Amino acid sequence: MDSAQQQLMEVPMSVLDLKDLEELHLEKNHIEVIPKEIRHFMNIKVLYLNNNNIINICEELGELKNLQSLDLSSNPLNTSSLDVISKIHQLRELRLYNINLEEFPVELCKHLHHLQLLGLSNNNLKSLPPEITNLIHLREIYLQNNAFKLFPLQICALSALEVVDLEKNKLTSLPVEIGSLYNIIKLFISSNRLSCIPKTLCQCKKLSVLDLSGNRLHKLPHGICELNELNELGLSDNQMKKLSSRICQLQSLSVLYLKNTGLSTLPAAFTKLESLKILDLSQNSFTDLPPEICGLRQLEVLSMDDNLISMITPEVRSLEKLSYFGITGNRFTAFPQEVLQLESLEKLYIGQDRGVRLTSLPDNIYMLKGLKELYIENNNLEFLPSTLNLLHNLEVLDCRNNNLKKLPDTICQLHALQKLLLQNNQLTSLPDNLDMLHNLDLLLLEGNPLVDPPIEVCSPGKTAVWEYLKEKRRRHALATKIQALWRGIMVRKGLGPFAYLLQTGKKGKKSKKDKKGKGKGKKGDSKGKKK
Repeated sequence: MDSAQQQLMEVPMSVLDLKDLEELHLEKNHIEVIPKEIRHFMNIKVLYLNNNNIINICEELGELKNLQSLDLSSNPLNTSSLDVISKIHQLRELRLYNINLEEFPVELCKHLHHLQLLGLSNNNLKSLPPEITNLIHLREIYLQNNAFKLFPLQICALSALEVVDLEKNKLTSLPVEIGSLYNIIKLFISSNRLSCIPKTLCQCKKLSVLDLSGNRLHKLPHGICELNELNELGLSDNQMKKLSSRICQLQSLSVLYLKNTGLSTLPAAFTKLESLKILDLSQNSFTDLPPEICGLRQLEVLSMDDNLISMITPEVRSLEKLSYFGITGNRFTAFPQEVLQLESLEKLYIGQDRGVRLTSLPDNIYMLKGLKELYIENNNLEFLPSTLNLLHNLEVLDCRNNNLKKLPDTICQLHALQKLLLQNNQLTSLPDNLDMLHNLDLLLLEGNPLVDPPIEVCSPGKTAVWEYLKEKRRRHALATKIQALWRGIMVRKGLGPFAYLLQTGKKGKKSKKDKKGKGKGKKGDSKGKKK
């Protein structure tokens, strides 16, 4: 039963009558008290009470003998009441994130022998009790964002562990005993203060995901190449400066993060990473696209943002599976034509938040037939190519912070477009048929000197703009219809299309004869009166 986010102040009595209930979601409400009647849920297996206002845990919660998964995260809990949980012997998953916990209760370690997942992230823990080694079936432990300065040695005794998360702590080293975690699959220790990694980590042969980002590493242990099952490696925000060729022996590696590592070159053996699909080399010092990358035929995502690149090698065309290419913040003086050879590309980021700004996009941009998202913000573009309409799959067009003066009418033919970002340009008008973009969900126009439609019309959002354009077309169609009807009347009278103007011209002007006749008439009258 799902009663999450219902603004509940208490557990409804109608719910408490459902004694055969097996799963109950009450998270993200305003519940302050767990009622004693909770003990009637004798069959319940899953109970989520996270993100409420619960202070104390009632004793009756301990009577839920079949409960297997309990979440009490993000509550102002009185931690002394946590001992009640130790009575739920069948518990498999316990989540206590963000409850200001400073010590993990020893009683829980003594009695929760079946526990497989323990979530303690976002607390104030500095250590774990020695008794935690009693949790011999524990497979996942989450200790992210606590106050650990030392890696808890007790963890190394839990040989069944598969996932260990100690991100965002204050660790300065890893113990050599970490090598005893033979079954570990995922190890997250990013955003700490590690300056080296013990060789024994390479004994963890089942390791698939290793995140060491945001530390103080200069090199990796020699045995790193022995991690034959390593699939994802995070080394971003370390000062590696030079990448060890040993990494190139990780044949199973498919994800590699090397953002902000001081790199300017790659080892020649980098082409051996034939399984690599995602590569992040952003915020480094590359002056061109490393040729070693062009040999990675399986690559799908490549981020080279914020480097010093001024040109792209033609060999980039060999990246036949590349769908995401980030080259924002580099030193291109013109749009790199080589990019247009990437027919598989779906997302292209070429904004210039720093460095030289582009003044135009090539007319043959349509060569990127599979493109779905184009980000060209922070440039000096004054116009977009009229051929843009040939990008039939385009869903996102980000042109913020340019100098666009006018949009091509062909933009109205981008029928797949969902987001059009045009803030801070020089647009004074919009194409009359822009509302033909039926799939458009987001239209942003702030910071333009718009006159047609006026900026006050655009401010409420897309719906108001659409109504304005429809009304404008309606008025134009009506004026055209009236004009056509009048011309028809003139033709039927045999006066021709300009008859009205000619006729009004004759009526307004008097002939010389008329003027002369009228003059004589006046004189004769006066003579007659005299007679």
